[in-house]
Amino acid sequence: MTHPRVGVVGAGQLARMMLPEAIALDVGLALLAADPSDAAAQRCPDVTVGGDLVSFAADCDALTFDHELVDPAALGQAVEAGAVLRPSPRALRFAQDKIHQRTQFAAHGLPVPEHAVAEHADGVRAAGEALGWPLVLKAPLGGYDGRGVVTIDGPDAATTALEALGGPPVLAERTVALDAELAVLVARRPGGETVRYPPTLTVQVDGICTELLAPAGLPAAVLDEATAVADRVGAVVDAVGILAVELFVEHGRVLVNEVATRPHNSGHWTIDGAATSQFANHLRGVLDWPLGATTMTVGAAATVNILGPADGHDPRRARAATLAVPGVAVHWYGKGARPGRKLGHVTAVGDDPSETRARAQRAAAILTEEADDAR
Repeated sequence: MTHPRVGVVGAGQLARMMLPEAIALDVGLALLAADPSDAAAQRCPDVTVGGDLVSFAADCDALTFDHELVDPAALGQAVEAGAVLRPSPRALRFAQDKIHQRTQFAAHGLPVPEHAVAEHADGVRAAGEALGWPLVLKAPLGGYDGRGVVTIDGPDAATTALEALGGPPVLAERTVALDAELAVLVARRPGGETVRYPPTLTVQVDGICTELLAPAGLPAAVLDEATAVADRVGAVVDAVGILAVELFVEHGRVLVNEVATRPHNSGHWTIDGAATSQFANHLRGVLDWPLGATTMTVGAAATVNILGPADGHDPRRARAATLAVPGVAVHWYGKGARPGRKLGHVTAVGDDPSETRARAQRAAAILTEEADDAR
């Protein structure tokens, strides 16, 4: 593999952020895109649009993923044809199917919220009586950024909630009394060699991650437990490349929320604040190359996601003004502006966590709140 070719299924912002790291490693990156206007397809010279996954994989040394929404049958066919999939279909299923993920983690003794699988409205009602109201319902497939999740206050809402989630079965779980939410990124090679990034505090609004803070600023015992749980999750999932483990902290106890078997929003700060970014370590893991150091290179890093403003204006009109904020990097995803859509992120680095966070927030505000002044 003098010049290996890594295929990426999907061409969104995660694939786009892999591209500079692939160039630095002299690795060819090939994309299987849904549309030529996809975020990464705009910048990558090696793009297949709407092609067959099995044929695409045949020309790659290894195949990885920008998202989990991939037909399991096609994955199986690719493996039968001799393709190297990293993560494997077995590992990917943990990120694809929330019911499978919860039941398997519980079976392996991992700490997860109390839950049940509801096959019908009466099952939802029974779960609510057993687990308590309000009850959180999750569609097993396809949900992200708050989509596919409904909270109901009582049994009368069961039928409507099931319809909103596309019908049963659904994962029902008790409402967690959150102290905080964390994410731990684990990078793994096929043989099991593992490195992990410092736990990151994630700030969620309406199910969408809006800010990341590293270091997380929680008690050392909580952070040590989060890292230990993430290691156990990594062993169960057996993912290759980046595995993102999202965690709830409730009354000082760590619970597994969900996982992603690919680079993840919670690790975007690593581009500017870690010795090796999550995207570089994902490629290294996929190629079975030595993993890079995950230590922070700064005292603090804070990331604010840039979401499309409610009035629909394009925040990029104010991007020059944002660059005047010291110690800030802005990363754009090449997407058209739409209210609530993730268009990019701002990362500030510094020595003091509070001051660093304030700079990141100020830079993001220039884009999303004051863009009218820059038109």
